[in-house]
Amino acid sequence: MAVHPRRAPRSPLLSSHLPAQAPGRTSRTGSGGGSDPSHGFGLVRFNALPPEIAQAVLLHCCGSRRWAHRVAAHRPYPDPEALLAAADEASYDLSQGDLTEALASERSAELAHGAPYAALLALDAAHAEYERKFGHAFVICLDGHPPEERADQLLGAIRRRMGHEVDEERSISADELRRLAQARLRDLTRRLTSRDGPTATEIGLFAPVG
Repeated sequence: MAVHPRRAPRSPLLSSHLPAQAPGRTSRTGSGGGSDPSHGFGLVRFNALPPEIAQAVLLHCCGSRRWAHRVAAHRPYPDPEALLAAADEASYDLSQGDLTEALASERSAELAHGAPYAALLALDAAHAEYERKFGHAFVICLDGHPPEERADQLLGAIRRRMGHEVDEERSISADELRRLAQARLRDLTRRLTSRDGPTATEIGLFAPVG
């Protein structure tokens, strides 16, 4: 997914899928990503990060400082499933203040580079209307949807969710943030596994989101 032209891009530490999809995922629920044994070394590296660096990295997965502190504090994780379960538990326990903080760090999901100009204009207008009504970015996890379906999914979702009351939409946004955190954590452990991925020192150079 491309970055909105009016907004600064998310740090390249994680995939710039924004509130959309970490590339290469096959399941919307995240059940496939955690079972990949190749993620084991990435998890070992994540477990070994100094606390302040681990929390800074985790803020790129979810912009709540309490969420990041909690997930970092429960290390070491024995396997990727344990990490994802801890992230889910922390997401469900977000207070309203934590949720506001996390939503403030997000950027509205965008269409991929090369999308039709008419679709880009329609989405730009929809984002502006959504943000005026709800006071935060439109977040959605499109994990599992192939690239050719994302434009329709994104435009359809934002139009549908515009009809929600504020409290209902806030609850839906919280669940989308939870799913995004899962996708971003899987992306993180995969990148840490790769020899070409960021080193712990390089990770420490990235400032926290928000």
